[in-house]
Amino acid sequence: MFVKICGITTEDDALLAAALGADAVGLVFAASSRRITSGRARDVVRRLPPEILTVGVFRNERKERVTDIANRIGLRAVQLHGQESPADTRWIAARVPAVIRALSANDPVLQRFEEFGDVQLLIDSPQPGSGTAFDWQSLVAMKIEHPFILAGGLSPGNVRVAIDSVAPWGVDVSSGVEAQPGRKDPVKVRRFIAAAKQLSPSNPT
Repeated sequence: MFVKICGITTEDDALLAAALGADAVGLVFAASSRRITSGRARDVVRRLPPEILTVGVFRNERKERVTDIANRIGLRAVQLHGQESPADTRWIAARVPAVIRALSANDPVLQRFEEFGDVQLLIDSPQPGSGTAFDWQSLVAMKIEHPFILAGGLSPGNVRVAIDSVAPWGVDVSSGVEAQPGRKDPVKVRRFIAAAKQLSPSNPT
């Protein structure tokens, strides 16, 4: 199970997530209480081991700025979390190592995801970025054929139920493992990763 810990704002939290078994960390460049500066993001990226996928999260940003930041900092992927068009998504995907396209669970575009090109799908709640869980069974009814990362209100207490319900390729969490906005709780991070990967909480790696 691929696990992404999003909303990372410090080197310590990034290294913690990596040490506990996360596969990716998300750095938010959109307006948010978890927004990170380019300079700090660069420091985070440089400290992480190369096997950790570093993902820059953008929302309705100019495509040229997305690619400039990603390539200047050395991000290994960008996540588009707004109303980015298929054309702009494909344009960005041709200029960065990888793209994750986030869509809300009630977005009709989910049925036409192939229009975005060769990118990874992330499905968030109908209120993207709110940290609110939704009815995962609605995804089962939609019969989504593309592998996807599940986000939206996940926590150590519900991530296993979510995985068993919709069989995502990966899971993404931010507020569900925080001590406060922008700062992660080590115990919650450990428990989330252990539950997602079905590991013993006492030995998550």
